[in-house]
Amino acid sequence: MRVMHFHFGKDGGAERFFVHLVNALARRNVEQSAIIRPNRIWRKDMPASVRISESNFRNLSLDRILLPLRVAINARLARPDAIMAWAPRASELMPNYKGCIKISRLGDYPTNLRYFENSDILVCNTPGIAEHVRELGWTRGIEVISNFTSTGRVAPIERAAFDTPADAPVVMSMGRFVPRKEFALLTAAVAKIPGVYLWLAGEGEEMENVKKVAADLGVTDRVRFLGWQKDTRPFVAAADIFVMPSNHEPLGNVILEAWAQSKPVVSSRSEGPSWFMRDGDNGLLVEIGDTDGFAQAIERLINNPALAEKVTAGGRETLMKQFSEDAIANAYLELFKRKPDAVAYTDR
Repeated sequence: MRVMHFHFGKDGGAERFFVHLVNALARRNVEQSAIIRPNRIWRKDMPASVRISESNFRNLSLDRILLPLRVAINARLARPDAIMAWAPRASELMPNYKGCIKISRLGDYPTNLRYFENSDILVCNTPGIAEHVRELGWTRGIEVISNFTSTGRVAPIERAAFDTPADAPVVMSMGRFVPRKEFALLTAAVAKIPGVYLWLAGEGEEMENVKKVAADLGVTDRVRFLGWQKDTRPFVAAADIFVMPSNHEPLGNVILEAWAQSKPVVSSRSEGPSWFMRDGDNGLLVEIGDTDGFAQAIERLINNPALAEKVTAGGRETLMKQFSEDAIANAYLELFKRKPDAVAYTDR
């Protein structure tokens, strides 16, 4: 089986899942090629068997003219079983090739359908995104296939390496430092709980603002900026509680990663978590933007070990039943076998 990928994302949860899926397909002997942005920090995590080309596909560049032509020629020569574009921008590169199923994978809510002119089917990672594209007027095929993450537990990193007491409660979050991730709000929530440390992993333009919030609230000595980490699992394993405070999160890959390390999770009631999390069962849910609510939820887990144990077990169970590699990879393999005229709406 042969699959062509187009992916122009940067460095975040969507890119981690792209790498996870490409590796999972490689383990299942799928022959793959990919066009990605230049100098991606995650390129080295791609399987050696994948043929990788690099392009920015910018509006004002020669690539904008030549790359679509090259892609169309390669499709005719390689005769792939599936072509897969990751997110709207990559979908603009989809060739008008009739010989296989053409898939656009969506991890967020598109603003319009113009990107998907040559796509046969949209793969949405939540039912909410699927409903949204139907409301926009999409009449071709839709599949709901979510993400997966590695479910193996790892040894925790030593807290002393980040100047954190071994016996202090540690709250962790991670992702790109952008406003919608609400790391400043989480910093303010942790500031309300004496003795609690906050670890934040990732990079981005919002980092300086978050550092300023920590300084203004007098908690710089309790906040650790971990930077971008190739493997975040040891850091999650070393924390006591994972918090995802985003005001917009189509799915929430980081929650799955926290569950994989058997950590209790507090999340905002954003789109994705509201689909697969149940308050008090596999995590605690807090209203978007509620600083006091996040502080109270964190304190509940610290002060109530039985509750923390319950939601940890519930999260792990949800992960294994709903977000396993086998279930997700097999769903994609079945999709790749379809013909363009054999698409329909299903929900996994």
